[in-house]
Amino acid sequence: MCFNYQGVIVNENAGGLLHRITIVGGGAGGLELAVRLGRKLGKKKKALITLVDASRTHLWKPLLHQVAAGTLDSHADEREYFALARTNGFEFRLGRMDGLNRAKKEIYLAPTFDEQGVELLPRQAINYDTLVLALGSQTNDFGTPGARENSIMLDSLAAAERFHQTLINCCLRAQTQAQAAGEGRFTVTIIGGGATGVELAAELHMTTSILSSYGLVNFHPEKDLKIVIVDAAPRLLQMLPERLSDAVARELRSIAVEIHTNEKVVEVSPAGVQMASGKFIPSGIVVWAAGIKAPEFLKEIDGLESNRINQLVVAKSLQTTRDASVFAIGDCCACPLGDGLLTVPPRAQSAHQQASLLAQSLVRMLQGKSLLEFKYKDYGSLVSLGNYSTVGSLMGAIASGSVFIEGTLAKWMYWSLHKHHQVAVNGLFHTWLSTWAETIDRVRNPRIKLH
Repeated sequence: MCFNYQGVIVNENAGGLLHRITIVGGGAGGLELAVRLGRKLGKKKKALITLVDASRTHLWKPLLHQVAAGTLDSHADEREYFALARTNGFEFRLGRMDGLNRAKKEIYLAPTFDEQGVELLPRQAINYDTLVLALGSQTNDFGTPGARENSIMLDSLAAAERFHQTLINCCLRAQTQAQAAGEGRFTVTIIGGGATGVELAAELHMTTSILSSYGLVNFHPEKDLKIVIVDAAPRLLQMLPERLSDAVARELRSIAVEIHTNEKVVEVSPAGVQMASGKFIPSGIVVWAAGIKAPEFLKEIDGLESNRINQLVVAKSLQTTRDASVFAIGDCCACPLGDGLLTVPPRAQSAHQQASLLAQSLVRMLQGKSLLEFKYKDYGSLVSLGNYSTVGSLMGAIASGSVFIEGTLAKWMYWSLHKHHQVAVNGLFHTWLSTWAETIDRVRNPRIKLH
């Protein structure tokens, strides 16, 4: 590492002997890829593996709704990138990517500031021989007026924690502000009937029920809180089998969650949510969980091909269409699904499968062998509704293509998805230890986070 004449930190490969593989984004796919390549290449000094992320810690994104509801303490599940790098043979660089120079084979990171606004790290340039972009996705508000200003976008740990604090404060406020007769209930409106939206609704209902047992004398969830889901599609979980969607809707309605489908949101104001049909939902908190897009700066970055939601278009080898040395995986890439126009769905299992294949491919590339082609395998979908239920479909289990599951088996399989990710990142022994620690914490700590 050295400073160039402009004061920009530049990452240099000592002696230029090792192939430099730089991975940007430490989410499910990027971190798993860094760990796999670090173990296979980095520890053996066959390549220099560098992971770049704007955060210092990793949290599995499907857990964000639990952090928001307070049923998961994020600090118990976060992993430090610096610690993971040290034990798995890769380097970690803190920073947010905002530029690319393919001619120089450099990426650029914006300056990093501390909590007081003091510059912690100056602008950085990092060299690469092979670049993998695994930047994930962010919430897509589709340009809806007021959406970004008046709702919480549940796409980051900071947003989930902000929602949780807002929820707790509202419940505490209810202790000293008993409602007058006929006064309306406090409403949480969730825009988006996908997995995040429905899982958050169930977790919220469970959280507020538990909260009322902790001495909030004037707070009664059944009469003081209303949870609403709004979606423009004809049904919840539109991308999943209809039987799964119907089961989830039944379960949500049984716990008094209000569902509005076929309703397009046209404005979010401080007072609530306005629909195209004329319907208006007064809301205390609005969560936007409808649609995703890749980060804005990826739109045709340095000439790379991208689609309308900023995803980088890749071939089946996961190489971008205009630069063979730049790869993309996970939510930020548009990878062909078969021979049609469809692309691989943006799910955690997609990122995991792409990371697994690319780890093999890059090892083969350094050995002078051809790259492998990615073939997505849909293993089904699981939706957890807190302690109330878990439902899902397992694909390819029988000749008809899928098996519907619910109850204890589905809960166990949903839990095992998270453990599978932990094993890929932490190894079997450390995952076994952390599982025991989680069990002890559940006995020792309150069922929900109260601060």
